[in-house]
Amino acid sequence: MKLDWFDTPYYKLLYKNRNEREARLFIDNILKKINIKPNSKILDLACGTGRHSIYLSKKGFDVVGIDISKKNILTAKENENKKLIFFQQEMTKNINIKFDAIFNFFTSFGYVDHKYNYNTIENISKNLKKNGLFIIDFLNQKIVRENIVENEEKNIENISFNIHRYIENNYIFKEISFEHNEIKYNFKEKVMLLELKDFENYFNKNNLKIINIYGNYELLSFDINKSPRLILVTKKNPA
Repeated sequence: MKLDWFDTPYYKLLYKNRNEREARLFIDNILKKINIKPNSKILDLACGTGRHSIYLSKKGFDVVGIDISKKNILTAKENENKKLIFFQQEMTKNINIKFDAIFNFFTSFGYVDHKYNYNTIENISKNLKKNGLFIIDFLNQKIVRENIVENEEKNIENISFNIHRYIENNYIFKEISFEHNEIKYNFKEKVMLLELKDFENYFNKNNLKIINIYGNYELLSFDINKSPRLILVTKKNPA
């Protein structure tokens, strides 16, 4: 049976040191900028195990988290309450709930192709209320291209992860190989190196307009030559 990398405990182990404090600071900064009301309905799109959905619900919002990974959703469901629900679903499938805001954080987009991306944005637009907001946090492809670390080794809990990165056909690939309990594993991640113009194309065709662009989690202005992130705030049917 082929293992899904994102469902394995090794995926969570490799990325366990992602900065939780930075993530919460980013969410707090975004919430200050968009100024949405308490009890607003928020969708956390590609929510993983729900850590950011949980934080948003604690901030007073009515939160739905969806993710394609069955294991992630089973973990997330342990935290459900009257203001927080999770279910397994593709990003392209209609949720049939109208949201005040939809969040897609930490490069959880661009894993397939342009058609899938377009269908995802089309679905997001369908599930937003009029004047609803969609915020996406993506990588700055120019910085990624210029600063790619081709080979890296990370030792975590007695497992040596060997990581090889390369760019091909406008995707950045990450090959992860390691051995554990005398079993050798090889997995691959890939994400599209999307530019601002790609997002503008998706948005323009789906009734979304960019109202702010930021370049990092402190929400400084985007500079294509310096910013580590491409953070886009869009609005549906802006007045």
